[in-house]
Amino acid sequence: MTHTAKSRLLGLWLALAVLLSIAVGSAGFSLVERSFQIRSAEQAQGTLRLAVAGLRGALNRYEPLPSLIAEKPSIKALLSDTSNPGLASSVNLELKQIAEDVGASDIYVIDAKGYTWAASNFDQPHSFVGLSYVYRPYFQQAVEGNLGRFFALGTASLKRGYYFSAPIRLQGQIAGVVTVKIAVDALEADWRGADSDILVTDQFGIIFMSSRSDWHFQSLQPLQPATLDEIKAFRQYPIDQLGRLNLQRKPIGSRGAEHFTIGIDETEKHFVANAMAMPEAGWEVHILTPTAAARTQAITVIVIAVLVLLLTILLTAFLLLRRARLVERIAAQHAARELLENRVAERTADLNQVNTQLLQEVEERKQAERQLRKTQSELVQAGKLAALGQMSAALSHEFNQPLAAVKTYADNAATYLDRDRVDEARDNVGRISQMADRMAAISKHLRNFARRPQEKIGPVSLLPVINDALAILSAKLRDRHTNIAFAPPAKDIRIMGGRVRLQQVLVNLISNALDASVDSDRETDIHLTIEEISDRVRINVRDHGSGLDADTKSQIFDPFFTTKSPGEGLGLGLSISYNIIRDFGGHLLADNHPDGGAVFTIDLATADQMTEEAAE
Repeated sequence: MTHTAKSRLLGLWLALAVLLSIAVGSAGFSLVERSFQIRSAEQAQGTLRLAVAGLRGALNRYEPLPSLIAEKPSIKALLSDTSNPGLASSVNLELKQIAEDVGASDIYVIDAKGYTWAASNFDQPHSFVGLSYVYRPYFQQAVEGNLGRFFALGTASLKRGYYFSAPIRLQGQIAGVVTVKIAVDALEADWRGADSDILVTDQFGIIFMSSRSDWHFQSLQPLQPATLDEIKAFRQYPIDQLGRLNLQRKPIGSRGAEHFTIGIDETEKHFVANAMAMPEAGWEVHILTPTAAARTQAITVIVIAVLVLLLTILLTAFLLLRRARLVERIAAQHAARELLENRVAERTADLNQVNTQLLQEVEERKQAERQLRKTQSELVQAGKLAALGQMSAALSHEFNQPLAAVKTYADNAATYLDRDRVDEARDNVGRISQMADRMAAISKHLRNFARRPQEKIGPVSLLPVINDALAILSAKLRDRHTNIAFAPPAKDIRIMGGRVRLQQVLVNLISNALDASVDSDRETDIHLTIEEISDRVRINVRDHGSGLDADTKSQIFDPFFTTKSPGEGLGLGLSISYNIIRDFGGHLLADNHPDGGAVFTIDLATADQMTEEAAE
C-alpha cells in the first residue's frame, strides 16, 4: 500500500469517527439532558418542601390570633360604644402593642357594616381608621361567622399581605370583625440569593409572591374576563399591573415536573419547575431551577462519550496505519495550514475594507442627524416667536378697551368727588381696579406664552381656563365677526392637567377653527361644548370649514405639517398641543362632523376620579 493510499485510508477512518461521534452525540444528548433535568427536579423537591413548610408555619402562627383578640373585653367595649373617643384611643394603642409583639403588619377592628374604628397604624399616614372594607372577602367571611383568609395588595398601604379575620360576638350576635395582616416581604427575602426561584400562585394562576419582584402580579395562564371582574370587585390586585408571563411549559418525567421557557429581558431562560399545592390557603408553590447545570452535565457526559468513541476509532486507525510515513502527515498538515492562513488573510482584508466603509457611513449619518436636530430646533423656536408675535398684537389690541374704560371711570370719579358723591366715586375707583386686574391678567397670559410653564400636573378648574382662552381671543373674534357658541355647565368641572398649558391648547384649537371658518357665512361659526362621560371629560371645538380629508387626518398631528399658505404657519401648533394633552394622560383627536366642518376633541381624566384612586 502506497503512502498516498495509506493517507486516504486514514482520512476515511477520521471521517467515519467524526460522523459516528456526531450521530451518537445527537441521538443521546436529548435523553441525557432530560435525565439530568429529572434528577434536578427531584433534588429541588426537598427545597420546595422546606419552602412550603415555612409558609405553613408562618400562616399557622397567625391563624388563631384574630379569634384571641376578638375575645378581649376592650374590643367588645369599643363596638358597644363607638361614640366614646377614649375607648378608640385605648384600643388603638393596645392593637399597636400587640402588632409589635407578634410581628404582624397591621391589626384593625371593623364593625358589622365594614367601617374601621381602630387600627394599629392609627398614627401612620396610611391609617386604616375611617376606611370601609366591606368589599374584602375576609370581611364577608368573618361576618358570616367563619375564619376569614385572603391575600391582596393593601388599598391604603399599597403593601402585599395575607389577611386573617375572625368575628366579634356581642350577646350571641356578630358585631364586627378583627383582622390581622401579615407582610410577605420577609418571607420572600429568605428565598432570594438561592440558585432556584420560588413563586406562589393563587387560584387564578397569578403570581403574588416570588423571589423575583418583576414577576409580581404576572399570570401563568390567560385571565378570563370573569376573573378580572372578580379581582376588580375585591380590589385584590392592581388591574393595570396584571399581565401574562411570557411562558411556554411542557411536562418532563412522570412525577409532575415541567420544563418552563420564560422570556426575560428579550432573551429566553429555561427552568425545571416543580409545584406543590397548599389547599388550606388555595395556593400553589413553584420552584424553578435553571436548566443550565443539567445542560452542562449532559454536555460533559456526551463529550466524554464522544471522545472515548473517537479515541477508540482513531486508535484502531493508527494501529492499522502505523507504518504510514510521518513525513506525509507533516507535509499534508503543512499544506493545509498554509491554505487556511491564506484564506484567513484574504477574508481579513475584505473584512477590514467593509469595516472602514461602515465607519464612514456611520459618521455621515451622525452628521446628518446633528444637522437635522439643529434645523428642527431652529424651526420650533421660529414657530414659537411667530406665535408670540401674533399673540402680542392681539393682546395689545385688547388693552385699548380697558384703557379707555379706565380713563372714563377716572373722569367720572373726579366729577363725583367734586360733587361730594363719594359712594359713586368709590364705585368708579373699584371699576378702575377691576380694569387694572384685567390688564394684569392679559399681561400674565402673554408672559405664559413667551416661556415654557414649569407647573406640575394636578387638579385644574376647567371653566376659568376656557374663559381665559376666550378672553385672549376676544379681539380676534370681534375682528373676524365670529361668535363662539358655548353653554357653560351648571357646575365647574375639575380635570387633571396644567392651567397654562391647557389654555395654550384651547387658544391654538380655537385659532385654527377661526382660520378654517374664514369663508363661512354663518352667524355662529365655532361651537365649543363640554361632555362628561363616566370619569372622563371631552372638550369639543367644531368649526364650519371644509373639514379634513383622509390625507390630512393621517398626519394632522405630525410636526411641520400644515395646510396653511407659506408664511402663515410652521405646522407646530397641533403637534405641540398633542404632546401637551398626552403629558396630561389624555388624548387629542381630530375628525369630521356629520353636518360639516372639523371637530377637535380634548379627552382628559377628571380630578375627582384621580383623587379617589389615589386614596386607595
